Amino acid sequence: MDLSGILAISGYPGLFKMIGQTKGGVVVESLTDGKRMPAYTTQRILSLEDITIYTIDGDVSLLEVFDKIAKKEKHGQALDPSKVKVDELRDYLESVQTDYDRDRVYASDLKKLFAWYNLLAEKGLTQDAKEELDENPSPSKKNEKADKKPSEPKAKKQAD
Repeated sequence: MDLSGILAISGYPGLFKMIGQTKGGVVVESLTDGKRMPAYTTQRILSLEDITIYTIDGDVSLLEVFDKIAKKEKHGQALDPSKVKVDELRDYLESVQTDYDRDRVYASDLKKLFAWYNLLAEKGLTQDAKEELDENPSPSKKNEKADKKPSEPKAKKQAD
C-alpha cells in the first residue's frame, strides 16, 4: 500500500492527495469530493506515512496496520465507525494488531483510523504494492523482453 502524498489536515475532515506546491504550502485534492484547495504551512499537515499507532513494545506504522486490515478484509471496507460502538472497534483492531496499547489509543483515534481506512478502500488505494506490480508491470520490464531479440549479424562494409 502506497500512502505517499496522502495527507491529513487538521481542521478538515477526510484525507487529501497532494497535487503540487505553492510558495506558502501545498495544493491538495480532497479524496471525498475531489475539490482542490491550498493548504498552508501554518496548518498542521500530516502525511499518513509518518503516523504511528502506540503498541505495548513501541510504535507501529499506520501503513502496517492498514495492510493488516486490507488483508483481513480482502481490500474491502472495514467496520463503519459511525455505526458501531467503540468497543467493537477496539476488538477489531486487537484482532488485527494484537499488541496495540488500549490505554494510549483513544476512541477518537480509532474512529479516525477506520474512517481513513474505509476512504482509502473506497478509492482503491489499499492494494499491496506487490499486487499492483503484478497487475500493471512497469513499461521498462515490458521493453526488456522486447529488446532481448536474437542479434542479427551486421552487414559487412563493402570496399570502395
